[in-house]
Amino acid sequence: MSEQPNYRKSSYSGSDNDACVEVADNMPRIMVRDSKFVEGGSPEITASPAAWTAFLDSRVKLADTI
Repeated sequence: MSEQPNYRKSSYSGSDNDACVEVADNMPRIMVRDSKFVEGGSPEITASPAAWTAFLDSRVKLADTI
């Protein structure tokens, strides 16, 4: 039995239910999707855990310079 992605809403998403980014990190790869496209197979971005961590770290460093 294969495990299903357990998506959760990003804490940086707005209060609009149709303007959210959802992330599933319970899979071998990190999966990111737009909550507007949940039904019917949404387009997803996938990354390795190492690549996802590097992406988040780069965003934090960029935010510190602004």
